[in-house]
Amino acid sequence: MSHRLTSAAVVVAAALLAGGIASADFSKTVTASLKGQIIVSKGELPEGKSDKDTVAKIKAAKLTEVIGEVQEDVAYWRFHYTAFLKATGSTTLKMEFYRDGKQYAADKSLEGVDPKSPILVGDISINEDEGLAKGKHYTIKLVNPKNVVVSTTQLHFK
Repeated sequence: MSHRLTSAAVVVAAALLAGGIASADFSKTVTASLKGQIIVSKGELPEGKSDKDTVAKIKAAKLTEVIGEVQEDVAYWRFHYTAFLKATGSTTLKMEFYRDGKQYAADKSLEGVDPKSPILVGDISINEDEGLAKGKHYTIKLVNPKNVVVSTTQLHFK
């Protein structure tokens, strides 16, 4: 195998291991106005003609519920998120799910986080077997290794 093909294989493998986590670029004003929030959306967040317009479009794109797909009697949910972090510096984060905002239900580990980026973008897939229940409301928290919540949102799983 040539060096070029070996390098390409390593890059693809690294991307798969990272789980689709990336960072996004928004102005400092947009980032500051959404700091501490996780925006769940159908896809990439929109940009507007100005910072104010961008924030309005992002808020309009925010989902409050996700609809699951049942496979072999188990509900699966997949969603896209953009997290505007309160604090940076971690290469790993944990996405924790709390039923009705209080009772811990599940978590997902996020590896390969850019420790310098205040924005984290990715896709999550989770199912009932991992602890979530169809028809329930959850508070989702992104937590760093020091157990500090760096972003949060609420979401209804249908």
